[in-house]
Amino acid sequence: MDTPAPLLDRAHLARETFGDADLAREVLDLFRAQCERLGPALAEAARPAAERADLAHTLKGSAAGVGARRLGALAAALEASLRREDEAGAALLLPRLAEALRETLAVL
Repeated sequence: MDTPAPLLDRAHLARETFGDADLAREVLDLFRAQCERLGPALAEAARPAAERADLAHTLKGSAAGVGARRLGALAAALEASLRREDEAGAALLLPRLAEALRETLAVL
């Protein structure tokens, strides 16, 4: 069985923020706010698939920037499902993404 990607790669974050702990905290605060906005928006089934795919793409990029690998991987999978208009696949991924989002936010 594959080991899940880490929730937060702190070494990656340190490299991205040049070892500046204050900058890392600021980046994580911005990431938290974005996650708190995007999570509920992604779960809105009434939103068009293309719009939700764009939101998942944004989350994927933000997660990559801070080293939230598991969340990024799930956001990428959700984006792909939504771009294919595979609502059944997206529905299966959403609970996993929501769980990874909660877990990631808990370790920030």
